[in-house]
Amino acid sequence: MSDELPSPNMSRPLDTPENAPLVSEWLLGTSAVLAYHLGKTDTARMIADVSSAEVRLWNTEYGHEGYRIVLVMEPSLYPTYTERELENIAEVMRDVMWGSSKSVDELVARPSIPRLGPDWRGQVKTADSPKPSNQGRKVQLEPGHPVEDQLRFTNEWELDVYRVLRERQHSLPDNETIGIMPLGGMRVRGWTFEPDLLITHRGYAGVIEIDGPHHKGHAGRDHSRTRLFLHSGVKVVDRLNVEEVKSRAEVEKFVEDFLAQLKR
Repeated sequence: MSDELPSPNMSRPLDTPENAPLVSEWLLGTSAVLAYHLGKTDTARMIADVSSAEVRLWNTEYGHEGYRIVLVMEPSLYPTYTERELENIAEVMRDVMWGSSKSVDELVARPSIPRLGPDWRGQVKTADSPKPSNQGRKVQLEPGHPVEDQLRFTNEWELDVYRVLRERQHSLPDNETIGIMPLGGMRVRGWTFEPDLLITHRGYAGVIEIDGPHHKGHAGRDHSRTRLFLHSGVKVVDRLNVEEVKSRAEVEKFVEDFLAQLKR
């Protein structure tokens, strides 16, 4: 079976029920890869950081299909999508649609809407206070996320890896142990990220990213993110695909290999 993402039927409008499930990832992925090959690496990275694209038919005059496209991204990234950056993205998307009688008539951006927890008032009031759980603000404001040791996690897979790391932390000598930071905000040049787990050991820093079952199709985005981490002084970046992990022993082996790379 081919690993190539399915493409929409270009003989039909892009927002038909047939095309709607395919068009967002196809348009974002094709545009990001094209931008990269055209040498527009900053534009490619910005497209890769978009969570989804809402595509709606906007104009049908004179046999022309003009679309309004809304790019949706994490709220922390939204301010970086300026009018100039959006025009750069629109230009690449027009190249992707060239020759299909379809075009981008309007391109705008909006932040993704956070899920609302019942204690949202208290969470908002304390999100920036100097308390132990001031990391992972995006996760703090959403309900149903695991909490352990006054640390918050996006999901149970991150918590499972954290527990294995914590056991390893306890087994090491006091003067040669590891630090574990889940979802700590990290600023690299031009971007703000929250690595799933940032690990410190013997004077080095490493990042563990945990890919859940819905992570498929983001290889280009992952590569750009990894490169930015490495260029910013992170020594090791490794990814754990939860669909390939069948036992706790495999997680323990992953952690052991990661720490071995970090201290080399």
